[in-house]
Amino acid sequence: MNRIVVASNNAAKLRELVALLEPLGIQAVPQSELGVAEAEEPHDTFLENALAKARHASRATGLPALADDSGLCVPALDGQPGVHSAYYAGAEGSRAERDGRNNARLAAALADAPDRSAFYYCVLVLVRLATDPTPVVAEGAWNGEIVLEPRGSGGFGYDPYFLPWGSTRTAAELVAQEKNRVSHRALAAAALLRRLK
Repeated sequence: MNRIVVASNNAAKLRELVALLEPLGIQAVPQSELGVAEAEEPHDTFLENALAKARHASRATGLPALADDSGLCVPALDGQPGVHSAYYAGAEGSRAERDGRNNARLAAALADAPDRSAFYYCVLVLVRLATDPTPVVAEGAWNGEIVLEPRGSGGFGYDPYFLPWGSTRTAAELVAQEKNRVSHRALAAAALLRRLK
């Protein structure tokens, strides 16, 4: 399984996944390069959405497929934005416009909250074929808190507002190599590798 299709059209997420998989000798091909459209994500859990995306990409290409579903969970907001992280403040506009609205809504919701703890969560699902009865599932969580003013220009999504525990820098202030060692996606990829071995 040296070549897999990655079931995502999110350029920033693809960069992270390709960087995490490359040292493993896995050629990760974005689904868009193979003409595969985004799958529907109608489910209430990260796992169900990731599995749906992986099966969709594998069915369309005949290749093993890897899908990620991830988001930011805030206990004070009953786990929101959660699986709706990408569209927390609506689906209109470009990814950058949605990120801006999502972050503004998050900061406003937590402005007076005594507890702004949060965690990024990622589940990775690898299917060998679309009907794989035993998909490989791995997860990772990255704990921290939400700051009310954005800091940093790296990363994407909620990164300028996410301050990992034990760090003085937000996720957006970390260089890509640092983030790819400690993030929820990095932890899930490491767990996936252990499962594959």
